[in-house]
Amino acid sequence: MRHAPRTWQLTIGRWHPAACGGAVALGLWLASGAAVATGLVQQGSEAPRVIVAEYDGIIHPIAAEFFDDVIARADASGAVASVIVLRTPGGLLESTRTMVSRMIAARTPVVVFVSPSGARAASAGFLITLAADVAAMSPGTHIGAAHPVAAGEQTPTSEVMSQKATADAAAYARTLAEARGRNTDLAAKAVTESAAFTEREALSAQPPLIDLVANDVDDLLRQLDGREIRRFDGRRVTLRTEGAVVERVETTWRQTVLGAIAHPQVAYLLLTLGMLGLMVEFWNPGALVPGVLGGLCLLLAFFAFQVLPVNLTGLLLLVFGIALLGAELMAPSFGVLGIGGIVALLAGSLMITREVPGVRVGYEVIVPVVLAVAAIVLGLGRLALRAQRVPTTTGAEGLIGERGQALSTLGPAEPGQVRVHGEIWRAVSSAQMPAGAWLRVARVEGLTLHVEALEPTEPPGGAP
Repeated sequence: MRHAPRTWQLTIGRWHPAACGGAVALGLWLASGAAVATGLVQQGSEAPRVIVAEYDGIIHPIAAEFFDDVIARADASGAVASVIVLRTPGGLLESTRTMVSRMIAARTPVVVFVSPSGARAASAGFLITLAADVAAMSPGTHIGAAHPVAAGEQTPTSEVMSQKATADAAAYARTLAEARGRNTDLAAKAVTESAAFTEREALSAQPPLIDLVANDVDDLLRQLDGREIRRFDGRRVTLRTEGAVVERVETTWRQTVLGAIAHPQVAYLLLTLGMLGLMVEFWNPGALVPGVLGGLCLLLAFFAFQVLPVNLTGLLLLVFGIALLGAELMAPSFGVLGIGGIVALLAGSLMITREVPGVRVGYEVIVPVVLAVAAIVLGLGRLALRAQRVPTTTGAEGLIGERGQALSTLGPAEPGQVRVHGEIWRAVSSAQMPAGAWLRVARVEGLTLHVEALEPTEPPGGAP
């Protein structure tokens, strides 16, 4: 049996040249293992990460999508907390429930920070603040006024529905406050009585509505370090934010654009501009630009109305108002149709968007837009009608009334030639007319002009 080559033998106490390579390899392997171990230690001791995002706007599905992105980013990166700097006048209750459910299910503790000074988290923003693992406010901010708002005329049935919606929202606020150990009575009053609270009132209440007051995000992180919080499921977690690396998350380009379009005032303006553009295109087919812009504005408005609650009656009134203004131009009614169109536009504008809590299309927007649309429609319509009444200036009909000069003798039975518009025509006259006489075209029959002599006192006009 053949022995293994001596180059692979390693004898203790003897140094063999072939064993040098194995020793070097072993040393490198141990060094690499030490480096990996050192890397693991460094990774375990790296600075904590905090995700910070700001949202300033209405609470709607686009906002809920952004909140979901922020929380998912925090969960995926192993952050110790996600801080949402919130400023909102309110929004839709369904979107609020979606956001609260996502916050409760988050693996990473969620901090809602109403900031900077002068900001507010009203209506839906109040419920979001209540649901946070940590609720914080800056000096000079306020929260509350979460009473549900119903749109439209109040009837006995709608009054009952409003009471049911208020009771449901109040119970929702109490549930969130109780789970977070916050003041349930004040939470309910914010819904049932539209109560609002400053940061000092919210912090000094017993039990408080919020957890702390901070000047900015840095101050907030200093106060959060070492703070023990209770998650929604009852677990206790101690936050470690000292020296935390702050990673800021911004809204995507898509979310920014769609969020701006979903504002009630922007949606209303897009709708009115879209209808106006299409009407101009109908009056002047082939203009293209008004039709393209009008169609684009209408499509964007329809997207916004998918996000925002919209009143179908208000939409129909807007369309009816534009139709009445157009009818006033086509069949003048001494202003009856025009006044009816303006009234329909005004009523439809007031009803088109159900009031989003904290945000509405105000009279300062509606009145100027209605008056501007009425003035533009009536003005363009008048111009269109005036253009239709202008005599034709092309073809045979365009020659009637034009002046020219006889090139030869003309008579009832003696056709001759005349010059009109720089062109030579065959012409006849009801009276004898010498060559060189100035004349006017009375009518056109085929390629023959019927002309008449100008009065002696009538100037011949321009050169024929």
